[in-house]
Amino acid sequence: MLKSLARGTEMFLTGPETGLMMQPALRINGVSHTFGTRTALDRVSLTVPAGSFTALLGLNGAGKTTLFSLVTRLYDSTSGQIEVFGFDVRREAPAALSRLGIVFQARTLDLDLTVRQSLLYHAALHGIGRRQAGVRAAEVLEKFTLVDRIDDKVRNLSGGQMRRLEIARALIHNPALLLLDEPTVGLDVEARQDLIGEVRRLVAEGRGILWATHLLDEIQMSDRLVVLHKGRVLSEGSVQEVLAQAGSPDLQVAFISLVNASGTKAAGQEAAE
Repeated sequence: MLKSLARGTEMFLTGPETGLMMQPALRINGVSHTFGTRTALDRVSLTVPAGSFTALLGLNGAGKTTLFSLVTRLYDSTSGQIEVFGFDVRREAPAALSRLGIVFQARTLDLDLTVRQSLLYHAALHGIGRRQAGVRAAEVLEKFTLVDRIDDKVRNLSGGQMRRLEIARALIHNPALLLLDEPTVGLDVEARQDLIGEVRRLVAEGRGILWATHLLDEIQMSDRLVVLHKGRVLSEGSVQEVLAQAGSPDLQVAFISLVNASGTKAAGQEAAE
């Protein structure tokens, strides 16, 4: 049985808390966000079940990064509710965010730190003691095959190694939910496939994964899928359910059909107004 160890306000997880698995990893309900007069997200609702791989599929500019910024409290949503394992990210931020790991599309590594320093610094931000942080660092580096680079400067890593380090860093406090925003951008084919495989293996540990992408070949038939376009959720469910909604057995055709249908619907609404 997975266990959690707590000391005062510090919590270190040896695996996702068993009780958490009764709640969705992420629940977003009716969330909107604007930048000036531009609506970036319009009443977005979606669910990421615990222990699942959920793909958030959308073109560039669909609102994926904005949504991630709202979940992590970089932005405050103007409406709706966001919960991480039942904890509201606004009213119960410490409990919600401690169970969340994030990898943004833009690199956020300090190139002058070593791999070890990068992980230990991030662990300290989460209140993990140095001894326990060392244990966790060894575990995540082993998982992402970076043990032999532990004392190398980050700037000396390849692009794929940097991305794996960012994921390892996001897992240092052992969150039960991991968000990844276009994590394979800039990687070659081999590095991209290796990374996808490594992240998918995290689901077997009971983690919920929300994987934002614009690439159809990163989605498997067994995944849960959310289609986001121009700030609106067009479809959500299993891949088979999304295909059925679009009326096509081909994911590319289905995606284009959903996008085109949303444009026709929007044009009709504007005409009615």
